[in-house]
Amino acid sequence: MLEKVLLVGYGDIARRLQDQLGDGYGCVGLRRLSVADAVIDMRAGDIGEPETASRLLAEGFDVVVVTLTPDEISQEGYEKAYVRTASSLSRALTETEHRPRLVLWISSTSVYNQQDAEWVDETSSTNPSGFAGKALLQAEQLLAATEVDTVVVRCSGIYGPGRQRLIQQVRDGKGCAKQPVLFTNRIHADDVAGVLVHLVERHKQGETLQDCYLASDCEPVPLWDVKQWLAQQMGLPEDHLAGDYPAGRRGSKRCSNKRLLDSGYQFKYPTFREGYVDVLSRCDNKK
Repeated sequence: MLEKVLLVGYGDIARRLQDQLGDGYGCVGLRRLSVADAVIDMRAGDIGEPETASRLLAEGFDVVVVTLTPDEISQEGYEKAYVRTASSLSRALTETEHRPRLVLWISSTSVYNQQDAEWVDETSSTNPSGFAGKALLQAEQLLAATEVDTVVVRCSGIYGPGRQRLIQQVRDGKGCAKQPVLFTNRIHADDVAGVLVHLVERHKQGETLQDCYLASDCEPVPLWDVKQWLAQQMGLPEDHLAGDYPAGRRGSKRCSNKRLLDSGYQFKYPTFREGYVDVLSRCDNKK
């Protein structure tokens, strides 16, 4: 029998997940606004509304995967997207007679506040200072209170086709200072989807999952190194990048993916080099 999978916030990552799932799954996509899609049964609705959440879960989904994007980058936007949704979903999970076997909730490494190149993993302290990290952490805590197997996946900076902000910065000559070293952590969108499929399959096989996994590739790296490497790959002159572009401090930590690797996941793009070669091959950035 097909397992029913509800993809909440059906967008880029959910599409990639759907493409990677095997034949044993039937997917339903959910977005707030109705949109036709030839490859998936699409629904319109806001799971942040308790009635919508209850109605959907009553259909008896085996797996629920939540990949959200806030409408706006603000405290209100993040609280609406994550806290409100987590509160509604956790209540529906508690009340429904048709509990899924697994809920995957996509979060972010912004829940960490370490800024001095420390290594962080799933056991590291979380004390976010920004509104995004605070909202994400609160949402995680709401879901952790349910009795359903819920796994939080904390992603570092996601890149891939359509997510080319760093490439555009390099193209525009926006470099960064070499010192002090500013570490960045990244993961290709295909690997984000791959991690989710990996966890769904492991759980289906009866494996007990951890309550949290940090999804980041195998090489935290100075941002300066990444931008210099990209400039070389794009054939730009050595002096193209200016070193005074403000990079911020959000990425100055190093994310460990040991727990994920120990679970058996194999990265398609283990470092930014393999990943950005893929992205550059799909776009006209070498001119």
